[in-house]
This record gives sequence, C-alpha cells and structure tokens, in this order.
Amino acid sequence: MVSGFLRRLLMSTGHAELQPEDARLAIASVLVMAARADGKYDAPEAAIIDRVLGKRFALNAELARGLREQGEEAEAEAIDIYQFTKAIKEAIPLDDRIAIIEELWGVVLADGERDPHEDTLMRQIVDRLGLSPMDSALARQKVQG
Repeated sequence: MVSGFLRRLLMSTGHAELQPEDARLAIASVLVMAARADGKYDAPEAAIIDRVLGKRFALNAELARGLREQGEEAEAEAIDIYQFTKAIKEAIPLDDRIAIIEELWGVVLADGERDPHEDTLMRQIVDRLGLSPMDSALARQKVQG
C-alpha cells in the first residue's frame, strides 16, 4: 500500500489522481517526520501521533496505530516532504491545514525542547502548505498554552 501511495504522489498532477486515504497517510507521514526531526523518536511521541490520528480521523487505537505505522514506512521511503505536503495541500482546506500545523507543533514540542532541525522542518511544511509564518507562530502559541 505504501509504495502505491508514494507512486501516486510522485505522479499526481491534480486532485483526481489522489485517493482520500492518500491525504490521511500524508498527514501521518509528516507527523512522523516531525517526531523524527530531532533525531529522537520514542514511544511517547508515537503515542501522541496515535492520539492525533485517532482524534482527527475518528479511529480506534488499533487503527490509529496502523495508520501511524504506515506513515513511518512512507516517511522512511520518501525522498523529501514535497510529496506529502502536496497531497495535504490539494486535499485539505486552508483552515484544516492550520489545525494540522497545530498538531505538528504538538508533536515537536512534546519533549519540551525545540531543536533547530524541527524549526527548519516546520518552516518548510508551513510554506509548502501555503500558510504564513504568522499562522505557524499562532499555532505554536496555541499549543504552548
């Protein structure tokens, strides 16, 4: 499934070629990418991703874990973030993309530290999702409380 997903993303030229599950897997993949950005990816971060995916897509714990595991596989096989952000931008409305940035900041900030690699990744994702640095700053502040 993951190899087909990556192939569809690489070959896609518009909405019609992407399946609804592609956006779900793209979101799972960028969440994993954010968790791995600082070089540390552990069970608590995986659990946060599971909760985010479960809430976002109304999945039980087992299905959320399965989606995260597929995201891990897709992220490991990916060349860069473009294929994921392209799928998200094409399939997800602007307001919901801001919510995705909040979820990403939740993962990034879960360990209480901000790593330069995480900041760089977040800037790239925000830009490629067609959002502004201000959108990102507000999302980060919302997550930080």
